Amino acid sequence: MKRCGFLAFVAFFISVFPVSAFAAGSLFGVVHDEHGEPVDNARIALRIGGKEYAGVGRVGASYVTSENGSFIIKLPPDAPVGGPIAIVASKSGFRPQLITLDTTQSSGDMPLFVGTFALKHTAGPAFYVASGILLFVYALIIFEWVHRTLAALLGAVMMLLVSYTVGTFNPDYSILSFEDAIHAVDFNVIFLLLGMMIIVGIMRETGVFEWLAYQSFRASKGSAFRLAAILIAVTALASAFLDNVTTMLLMTPVTIDIALVLGISPVALLMPEIMASNIGGTATLIGDPPNIMIGSYAGLTFNDFLVDLTPPIVVMTALLVFMMQRAYRHEYLTAKVADFTALECRLKKECAIRDFRLLLISLSILAVVIFLFFVHGALHMAPSIAALGGAAFLLLAAKENVVKYLEKDVEWSTLVFFIMLFIIIGGCERAGLIQLIADRVLAVADGSALTALMLVLVVSAVTSAVIDNIPYTATMLPVVGYLTEKLPNLHGSPTLWWALALGACLGGNATIVGASANVVTTGLSEKAGYPVSFIYFLRIGLPVVAMTIAVSAVWLLILRG
Repeated sequence: MKRCGFLAFVAFFISVFPVSAFAAGSLFGVVHDEHGEPVDNARIALRIGGKEYAGVGRVGASYVTSENGSFIIKLPPDAPVGGPIAIVASKSGFRPQLITLDTTQSSGDMPLFVGTFALKHTAGPAFYVASGILLFVYALIIFEWVHRTLAALLGAVMMLLVSYTVGTFNPDYSILSFEDAIHAVDFNVIFLLLGMMIIVGIMRETGVFEWLAYQSFRASKGSAFRLAAILIAVTALASAFLDNVTTMLLMTPVTIDIALVLGISPVALLMPEIMASNIGGTATLIGDPPNIMIGSYAGLTFNDFLVDLTPPIVVMTALLVFMMQRAYRHEYLTAKVADFTALECRLKKECAIRDFRLLLISLSILAVVIFLFFVHGALHMAPSIAALGGAAFLLLAAKENVVKYLEKDVEWSTLVFFIMLFIIIGGCERAGLIQLIADRVLAVADGSALTALMLVLVVSAVTSAVIDNIPYTATMLPVVGYLTEKLPNLHGSPTLWWALALGACLGGNATIVGASANVVTTGLSEKAGYPVSFIYFLRIGLPVVAMTIAVSAVWLLILRG
């Protein structure tokens, strides 16, 4: 949050600009919106005796506010002294506000503080254009008319084009500038994803993930019930530190082979793994993209996620084992292995570690990265620095394959999707749409922290079941930030952020399209000859979502005290 309090601004102003540096008649003030966020590039018009005096600023010949919403102006030499002064703050998408004062209030070299201008958003052309573009992008993503990266790219480009074409001639259509677009991108999220993609991609080459699947089969001793429980635990643990999609891409091929050997449908093992991946990924800062976005926006550390979210995730995982073993009891009872020893020997050869040297280096660097995740809050270091550092040293260790890793293992389309999505949400925030949503949610909550918690949790779960949880989370970040500030019982508490994280991540288990891992895994299963229908997935996933949301609600009440 970039909230700029009046006292903080005045303290900074006095420390940087001594009072004696300004001649008598100097004026300064602050412009913010109805949520207390600074408004930059707002035009400040100075009117004395009905005449408007132009100053020198960054936009033409008008005074404009800086990034923190402040402005400093000086009375023109030919201005009448001691008369009333009218100062008008205005910007496209806001209602102008006027403050009238008397210059006789200024004495000596003391600059006169005009006051704070609280501009209120208005539903002008920019508001409707930004809202239409956001809905257009959501429609493209939901109905999969184009790839989600292209949908986000189209939306971001449309906002910028409208701002620099129509908005040039009519400021009411200006949504955001190029500079605004750059500032809207959270590069901590982008670099954290980039670093972890490289680390996971290099570790994949060692064969360690296939080896883990083999060890799971070995520990099961041929029991499908025991195997399902072990695979759920392994998948949940792996998803807490790796991307869910990557985890399922690595686990699915081996799982299909093991299921066929046991004589059961691979779906009976893949569905529990999908559920476990989405549940396990909720436990940590790096486990799921929504968590990365929430942590970066709200300033929450790796330890914050680990301490507050791991306990309910452990309970959910244990309950998931029970639910899946009941759901697939018949399939597991029919499983049998003709020659367990022979199968174990074959899997041991097929799933062996391929590069012990690289594995040792990878595990050592990963351990350092995870340690830095634990202490990054104390070091005041962005977690992306730890991830990029680990990726750089791993690339150095595998220098002969640097280009291959960057081309093959980095999901550039995902990174571009995030960048464009941040720009779209930034445009919607500047146009006033996000503030409107926040005000409506606050009105429904009616000042109740409990209502707000349950509302965010349930709405996030339902919404994430039908659309990608990444754009939804991006839309809700400023909304939840505003609610956290406005609701007194939640001020300074991360509980509402946990409601968003739990709802957005766990709701994806309801449908095939609820999470990327669902789409990828069911696609691989269909390719192997075992398709999963939308209704079948809903029948298995909906009870799991109900269980996890119920546990989440109880846990949020415990955290709230």
